[in-house]
Amino acid sequence: MDQFLQQLINGLSLGALYALIAVGYTVVYGIVQLINFAHGEVFMIGGFGSLTVWLALFDGNTAVWVLPIMLIGAIAASVGIAVLMERFAYRPLRNAPRLAPLITAIGVSIFLQEFVRLFYDKIPGFPSAKAKIAYPPIETVTGAPFQVGGISISRPTIFTFAALAVCALFLWYFVNRTKLGRAMQATSQDPDTSRLMGINVDRIIVIAFVIGAALAAVAGVAHGLRNTNIEFKMGFTAGLKAFTAAVLGGIGNIQGAVVGGLVLGAAETLVTEYVPGQFGGSSWKDIWAFVILIVVLVFRPQGLMGAKVVDRA
Repeated sequence: MDQFLQQLINGLSLGALYALIAVGYTVVYGIVQLINFAHGEVFMIGGFGSLTVWLALFDGNTAVWVLPIMLIGAIAASVGIAVLMERFAYRPLRNAPRLAPLITAIGVSIFLQEFVRLFYDKIPGFPSAKAKIAYPPIETVTGAPFQVGGISISRPTIFTFAALAVCALFLWYFVNRTKLGRAMQATSQDPDTSRLMGINVDRIIVIAFVIGAALAAVAGVAHGLRNTNIEFKMGFTAGLKAFTAAVLGGIGNIQGAVVGGLVLGAAETLVTEYVPGQFGGSSWKDIWAFVILIVVLVFRPQGLMGAKVVDRA
């Protein structure tokens, strides 16, 4: 039983990471009906932004007070890229056929991967981005795990859960209790009528990208602390898993994205641990993740919690 609980906690921790990224997908999709395949690279840039801040200001210092400043650096980097992406890649295609921004998103994803790989290789003293880069071991966050009975709970796991809880509560409050949040809901339902009511739709869309990027940046830091390294390719697979989580929970549903991420992470971990024979093991984890998605969509196409947004033509 202890082994099962240990694997479940590990899976939920991974799922919390997926959920942080998936919520960003959902926020943007709910406003502009855009599947932003470059969102995984925004997550990756958050990890590199935090590492850059640490190397530039705190190289060698692993005190816990450094972490909030790294988070600010990660959020600044991710938000900056997301705002530029929206302004120059997506806004000109706002009224174009849906295939155009989708292809653009794939192009932006590849561009950001290669830009980070080449850019950081040109910085003197910075580790080469062509391989995995060691992430700073922040004290008290990457220390010895806590023992609860026979279960080991790592500190990065606690950080990831805490980050998801704080971000989800903030987003719930922002969307449901603030003027900008209500404007986002109105824009999601009918952007044309929202304009007639005096809402600056372009501003609301930028805010959606900012929120999604900030959540992805926090996930990028959590990923670095969990895995003790980052790399320029890490956004591709994580982005696909986060998109899978968003669809699994119900695309356009913020609560569904959280549930979908947790379910995906737990299921992925448990099936690779307990499926016997040649179809088990960590090498099959990605395959099982997408098998789970296919099964859910076959029997419940709207996802586990259904979509709450109106599909606009």
